[in-house]
Amino acid sequence: MAKKNRRQTSKWGLATRAVHAGETRQKWSDVIATPIAQTSTFVFQNTKDIQDYTSKKKARFEYGRYGNPTELVASRRIASLEGAEDCLLFASGMNAVTTTFLALLSKGDHIVITDDIYKKTWSFCTSDLPRFGIECSIAPMGDYKKLEAMVRPNTKIIFSESPTNPYLYVVDLERLGDIARRKKALFIIDATFATPVNQRPLEHGADIVLHSVTKYLGGHNDLLGGAIVGSNKLVEKVRTFHKTMGGVMDPHCAFLLIRGLKTFAVRVERANRTAMRVAEFLEKHPKVEKVYYPGLKSHPQHKIAKKQMDGFGGVVTFLAKGNLAGAKRLLNSLKLCFIGPSLGGTETLITHPAMGTYYDMTRKQRYELGITDTLFRLAVGMEDAEDLIADLKQALKKV
Repeated sequence: MAKKNRRQTSKWGLATRAVHAGETRQKWSDVIATPIAQTSTFVFQNTKDIQDYTSKKKARFEYGRYGNPTELVASRRIASLEGAEDCLLFASGMNAVTTTFLALLSKGDHIVITDDIYKKTWSFCTSDLPRFGIECSIAPMGDYKKLEAMVRPNTKIIFSESPTNPYLYVVDLERLGDIARRKKALFIIDATFATPVNQRPLEHGADIVLHSVTKYLGGHNDLLGGAIVGSNKLVEKVRTFHKTMGGVMDPHCAFLLIRGLKTFAVRVERANRTAMRVAEFLEKHPKVEKVYYPGLKSHPQHKIAKKQMDGFGGVVTFLAKGNLAGAKRLLNSLKLCFIGPSLGGTETLITHPAMGTYYDMTRKQRYELGITDTLFRLAVGMEDAEDLIADLKQALKKV
């Protein structure tokens, strides 16, 4: 666990760090790929070895729930990409959310969240946290005056996503960070949709940045994981609780994450270009009512996105004309795009939030949240933009 051989990365560009950060130059048996330390236990050579470890004279691994060499490389690399002091990995994105909040909140505390966030995060904050004596207030996305008015003396966290799910609203990070600082609350942002290629919230005042590494950081639809980045002090506080909760990333998953990170920068850059072309196509299509993509001038936060983002991401949300029957025909007519949740992988995925994520709500409840019968979220993959557009074009004929 010693850091003396950690490769220097401060002067490297982001793509270079995505390939090399966090690794030692020379690895076991001179392999080039980071080895998988597939073990649950790390043994001590003698009693002095034990005492050096417990007295903190020697940094090393002891038990898989407390850390692993493969996982350490992955966490260091993500910290480097975000420009953070520390990174902690989890078994899933939601495990990162729940563990972080429970580590930083106590009975009697209060949290403010914005209304356009991932359904499971919303559910945890509004249904589960109150069971532990933690109150939650929900602010309208983009209404900073209302949000600030909701902050109380016992507010410990202000939380949002940017871009959000599914409408891709963009938070003014500096403005929200300023509110949090003045109110002495932590500002936590889920930046999964943006990734460090497009947005680095720590540079704009965030205290903790959260990622579902299942998405772009892993990038191949073959792993589950979560991460938080931030200062050593804050991340260590979560790490202490994390060791008790046990939602760790296993070494093979960490290996897959490292593999995915090596192509991360080029994948996101390609997704940015493809999504922009798809968004422009959809915006001009006569059977599309509205397109939500931060790169379009029609997006309500386009100016903010241009100010704080280097790219606009690979997700395009759109509202088709027609009704639910037409929406089903569109989905059933797709030949290239897969119908499924998630995003950030090599395959293009399309989801229908009303039938998928919000299936357990009444139509009235869904519509109050803006989840209409003809709303689609498209997450572009690595395919050629022309092929994706052609697939959408023929499917839209069925609407």
